[in-house]
Amino acid sequence: MIKAVIFDFIGTLAAVEGYSHEKSVEKMYQSLTDDGVNVNFESFVKVYEETHQKYSVIRYKELVEINTVVWLSETLNKLGFSYSPKDSVVKKAVDRFYENYLDALKARPHARTIIKRLSGDHTLGLVSNFTHAPVIHAGLKKLGLNQFFKAILVSAEVGWRKPNSKIFEEALKRLGVKANEAIFIGDNPIDDIQGAKSVGMKTVFVPSLFSSLDDAQKAQYKPDIIINELSQILKVKFP
Repeated sequence: MIKAVIFDFIGTLAAVEGYSHEKSVEKMYQSLTDDGVNVNFESFVKVYEETHQKYSVIRYKELVEINTVVWLSETLNKLGFSYSPKDSVVKKAVDRFYENYLDALKARPHARTIIKRLSGDHTLGLVSNFTHAPVIHAGLKKLGLNQFFKAILVSAEVGWRKPNSKIFEEALKRLGVKANEAIFIGDNPIDDIQGAKSVGMKTVFVPSLFSSLDDAQKAQYKPDIIINELSQILKVKFP
């Protein structure tokens, strides 16, 4: 019997519309210069992107999460400054970086209705890969979804990222259910479907702007259920 339903967030319950990475970098740079960090913009962007790429390789290879403040502070140190990830200048700049991303988050059609309906009969959880946890918590609150989840796990807080089995095991632990008592709903064939199946959970795939039905059908790990759109979740008969 399914007691818990666990969701991915970005892509599955929320879409990202009209976001510009370049503008976010500009806002982060402006925050730094406002706080007295005197560095050439082009030099900053070059080192920041190099450092970002370095940590992206580590994150995807080792399936651990590394917070944005870590690679920003390292960027600044490479440019001759001395900042740690805990410095307020770094934290403020990262918050500024994600302002546009948070503004771009929009609930997918019927998301709140679905979550509210499912919460009546199931314990709900959420597992999200994100390098700055405040964005996920603020995004859930902005979309009116946060109050429905018993457990919210963000990779930046937990330390592991999907499809690492540890973050799914931690979600099950916090929800107080066994793997065969939970179902995971997500839009990524690897992060969501492969990760959840690796610990024995049933899975539902929903296509998004990031992954298509074709991606799910070609994936090594097949979802137990494939739906065409989010609203169809309410028609799924959970075993």
